[in-house]
Amino acid sequence: MKTVASIEEWNELTTNENVIALFTAGWCPDCRVIEPVMPGIEEKYPQYTFLKVNRDQFIDLCSENEIFGIPSFLAFQEGKEIGRFVSKDRKTKEEIITFIDGLPR
Repeated sequence: MKTVASIEEWNELTTNENVIALFTAGWCPDCRVIEPVMPGIEEKYPQYTFLKVNRDQFIDLCSENEIFGIPSFLAFQEGKEIGRFVSKDRKTKEEIITFIDGLPR
C-alpha cells in the first residue's frame, strides 16, 4: 500500500488512477486491527491503487472529504468519488470486501 506523501501526490493519483484510500493513524487501534488483512485485499483487487492517508498529517484533506472517524475508506475513479465506507467503527475484512465489491465498475 502506497503512503501518500503530499497533497499534490493525492491529487495526481485520485485524478489519474482508480484509487481506494484508507484514512488511518498510528495511534488508532481499530486501524491496526485491519492492517494484517489489507495486503490480501490489495492482491484481490489489482484494478485499484491502494493508498494510505495519515489522518494526522493530512487533517485538512480529511476535513475536505468529511472523514471524521477512522479507519475510513474512499474510492475514486476518473477523478470522481465513487464510494465511501466512512465511520469511526472498526471494519472487518468482510465489510471491506463488501464495500469494494459494491463499487460501480
